[in-house]
Amino acid sequence: MKAELCQFCLRSGMLCSKCKKKVEKGEVSQLDLEVGRLLISIEDKFPPLQDVYLHKVVEADGVLAILVNQGDIAKILSYGGKIIKLLEHKTEKTVRVLEYKSDERKFLEDLLAPMSILTINRIWLPDGTTETRVILKGREKRKASKYFKALKEIARTAQGMALRIEFAA
Repeated sequence: MKAELCQFCLRSGMLCSKCKKKVEKGEVSQLDLEVGRLLISIEDKFPPLQDVYLHKVVEADGVLAILVNQGDIAKILSYGGKIIKLLEHKTEKTVRVLEYKSDERKFLEDLLAPMSILTINRIWLPDGTTETRVILKGREKRKASKYFKALKEIARTAQGMALRIEFAA
């Protein structure tokens, strides 16, 4: 597995001077280090993890969002979801895998999966800010409504996106 931190630091848990500076500057969080170490510890059992690039980990209200390179989502979701289940068991959080720097629609589809997005709109507010309004199928309201607060926070932290989630009638 590749990450913002070097392999030595991820494997040993001790930070070299270069990686220590990244942590001090806030480029890498303690959560990034913990999840990176966890992924590196299981990459022998799951070889596709060796090619995954971990950019960032965001946590909000019991939901952990792992931001990886484009195309790496399939590698983490392989093995019938065993990697995700293992991460959820070890961290005791719900895990979402998202593409780092992906376009808005792809990001929202990954974030809100398995719910179906009907429409995405941009709303300009009088104070000059914008919100992204996502309209989902109405019958899926129960599936993830308990996670909406966390998903909105992840969208704000990962993409700088103010998110409004609504349901079609």
